[in-house]
Amino acid sequence: MKPELSVVIPVYNEEAGLPHLYARLYPALDALASRGISYEVVFVNDGSRDNTAAMLADQYRLRPDVTRVVLFNGNYGQHMAILAGFQATRGNIVVTLDADLQNPPEEIGALVDKMHEGYDYVGSIRRKRQDSAWRTYASKMMNSVREKITHIKITDQGNMLRAYGRNVIDLINQCNEVNTFVPALAYTFARKPTEILVEHEERAAGESKYSIYSLIRLNFDLMTGFSIMPLQIFSMLGMVLSVASGALVLLLLVRRFILGAEAEGLFTLFAIAFFMMGVILFGIGLLGEYVGRIYQQVRGRPRFVVLTVLEQSGPDQVESN
Repeated sequence: MKPELSVVIPVYNEEAGLPHLYARLYPALDALASRGISYEVVFVNDGSRDNTAAMLADQYRLRPDVTRVVLFNGNYGQHMAILAGFQATRGNIVVTLDADLQNPPEEIGALVDKMHEGYDYVGSIRRKRQDSAWRTYASKMMNSVREKITHIKITDQGNMLRAYGRNVIDLINQCNEVNTFVPALAYTFARKPTEILVEHEERAAGESKYSIYSLIRLNFDLMTGFSIMPLQIFSMLGMVLSVASGALVLLLLVRRFILGAEAEGLFTLFAIAFFMMGVILFGIGLLGEYVGRIYQQVRGRPRFVVLTVLEQSGPDQVESN
């Protein structure tokens, strides 16, 4: 029988934190099972270079009835791991969870209860973030810029703990985008989305896989993947600068004929020229983001390659794909 709840957990180099995750995840889900909510846990190993894959295989052998493990042949990124987990899920409700225990597994029940109220997408907002100050500030700034550009209202886009209805998951599985931001994609498909407050804790072990560069890249993917507004803004900026530069040239010509040439204005012209070149280079980079997405899409390469899947296909049979 298909479980009611599927929990998808992308894992990358979490050898130190997996025992802590197991110790809290399964009791929390067993408590839901005692309420009649059947479940499965889908781990997706994103090409870990430590002993993570072996530890996931051990956990599968320990709880094969509720555990499934998808193993990538390389590192494809967190969102590709989530998409692979979505394809493997069977539950009517799918919850995504980080392996580092920053989102307490005990909060899964709150998301499931909210889904039972008729929502098909439940996001979460960290009540009190345990991240560093720069990370919190950068996240809030990116959230504000993203919402203004894409009109996708996700209060806490950096929080992994979210619940999706089967209707949303099926639509996401039909998409073939190479680069995408899963929560934003789900938000566009959801008929009745909502958000709830959840607790947030420090990492149980290991280090964060997201750097400042990763956060910037993520938000570039988000903005260019869900809106053409950045191109439109740059086009308007180009028009304004063209008019302003034309007016400046005209003013300098009139000034030259009336007052004569002034050597002091040379550096001002240099400054204006450098500013214009900076704007042009920024525009080329922005255009390159969109062209790069097109290039990756038209190549038609697989988004990820699954090495094997550990799952129980029968009472005493393990299927490997």
